[in-house]
Amino acid sequence: MNADELKNRTKECAARVVKFVENLERGKATDIIGKQLIRSATSVAANYRAACRSRSRADFANKLGIVEGEADETPFWFETLIACNKVEQDDVHPLMDEVEQLLKIFSASHITAKRNRYLK
Repeated sequence: MNADELKNRTKECAARVVKFVENLERGKATDIIGKQLIRSATSVAANYRAACRSRSRADFANKLGIVEGEADETPFWFETLIACNKVEQDDVHPLMDEVEQLLKIFSASHITAKRNRYLK
């Protein structure tokens, strides 16, 4: 998968999360958790886009660290919605699976980028 394909994949995932949150039953908890979920999912896409425009390998590695952190936060908000009985796990499984696949990709990429950041 090249950088453009991954940019599109993260943007599509963010859009799916937005649509998912828009369909949640309104309430104090779901509104707050939904906002956090949208923030983390859209941040993955936005920060990966920024990482692709990095000026150096070290800058790329640092920005990928942000992407990895946001990708790690996103499943937490899904898990919280499930734990609070606001959604059923089966209803979010496909979307959570996509987020977790992206997390694995960015975790591995971040490790590689850190290893390569000072190589010429």
